[in-house]
Amino acid sequence: MTSRSSSSRTISYSSSSSSSSSSNSGSTTSNRCLEVVRRMSVNGPQLTGLVSEVVPPLTYAAHKGQAGRIGIMGGSLEYTGAPYFCAMTALRIGADLTHIFCHRDAAVPLKSYSPELIVHPLLDANDPMSELDEWLPRLHALVLGPGLGRRPQTFATLGHVIEAAKDRQLLLIIDADALFYLNENYDTLQGYSNAILTPNKVEFARLYRAVMKGEMKAEQVTSDHVQQVAKKLGVTIVCKGNTDIIASGDTVITCEIPGSPRRCGGQGDVLSGAAAIFLYWAFGTAAASTEKPPYPPTVVAAWGACALTRRASGLAFTQRGRGTLTTDMLQFISQAFTSLFVSKTK
Repeated sequence: MTSRSSSSRTISYSSSSSSSSSSNSGSTTSNRCLEVVRRMSVNGPQLTGLVSEVVPPLTYAAHKGQAGRIGIMGGSLEYTGAPYFCAMTALRIGADLTHIFCHRDAAVPLKSYSPELIVHPLLDANDPMSELDEWLPRLHALVLGPGLGRRPQTFATLGHVIEAAKDRQLLLIIDADALFYLNENYDTLQGYSNAILTPNKVEFARLYRAVMKGEMKAEQVTSDHVQQVAKKLGVTIVCKGNTDIIASGDTVITCEIPGSPRRCGGQGDVLSGAAAIFLYWAFGTAAASTEKPPYPPTVVAAWGACALTRRASGLAFTQRGRGTLTTDMLQFISQAFTSLFVSKTK
């Protein structure tokens, strides 16, 4: 993954910023940053264009699986919706295949939700890694956490999966219960730049306390805090909120695409599924290019996932209003994708 190391790339659509100097040169730098803000509209046209450029063209010469094979480790007795929302979002964006690795209790509900899902009920097996090791090399990206649960056996398996994924340089999205696991085991992911973490502000505050060893409340989270943790861990972090904050090394950007005021459960699972397929496409595009990309693939994928989730939520809200559910959002994934990214795809 590449990034510009000579200076901090910060694009923010709000007026708040921090500065370590009150000198005239610091003021000049701040003015230049504000000028960048003015040139970038609140909808982030540059980022929209960059996401559009990673979308692969549809062609009759392609074969099944080439556009993306996405794995999701999640699904338990209590939570079956989360991996479903994640998988269906990836499929609706354009992934060819999704594999859900879940507990036995979640398998039948998941299979009944959609025939599109490939379901592997193996997480509570005596030796889940024996089968997981067979499937991991076939995947392009892996989402860890949606509806996973927090059983000790599950977390033990999760640790093994993270190590196996790192050995294969597999692209990772860390969400939900997998984020909770990192609070005590963040060293397992430290320095792995192929990973995107997607906490909400409450989840991020917990992670900040664990990693930075300092106090933090959800309402206190700023872009500086997100960048601090992203740099410490060497990963990309998407802190979800009224304004989504994306940090990776010296890069800090935000996404404020209009969404909806609904906060129903499951929207984060939509984002993680979108991030997985965008991440695979973004890395493929970067690998095929001879030019240094303006942003790391993880940042492009993260912003695309935030924008799409917000747009789909907004579209669903226009139809359902206060009763909007994540199930309603799935119906608008394709429309949201088209309205944001199709005009500039090949």
